[in-house]
Amino acid sequence: MTISPTAPVRDKRVVSPNASVPKWTPPLDEDGLRRVLERITAWSPLDVEAIFDDLDTTIGNQPPPEAATPALVERLRTHLTKLSAIAVADTKFAPTDEMTQLIERGRPLQDAHLPADHQQAVGMARRIAFVASDLVEELIKARYIKDA
Repeated sequence: MTISPTAPVRDKRVVSPNASVPKWTPPLDEDGLRRVLERITAWSPLDVEAIFDDLDTTIGNQPPPEAATPALVERLRTHLTKLSAIAVADTKFAPTDEMTQLIERGRPLQDAHLPADHQQAVGMARRIAFVASDLVEELIKARYIKDA
């Protein structure tokens, strides 16, 4: 009887119940696991449609209402932060030069103080929106994210 070189070979090793197997230890301690759990439960998926809605509200024909502008600016900053994180998240694929430039343009806008004057606040919102708009388009073009 000959055995074909392509025939599967069964592993006949048997582990004795008395064999000493090292005890498994988790990769993180209790605090580390708690932080991971908190981040997972606080995570929200990227809502590209909501980003486009906020961009449209900001860059559209009518300026956003004065009462809604501070919340709009905060949402735009959050969108820009998430988009920037997506652009640099995968170490195997570096962001394009255009993405890097947009991230750099957006950094000062993310931390800037919101002006009290409504027109200046709208101007800030529009600057953030233009950077976020360009970055989301670059991410879609590079297939980092899907279009809505």
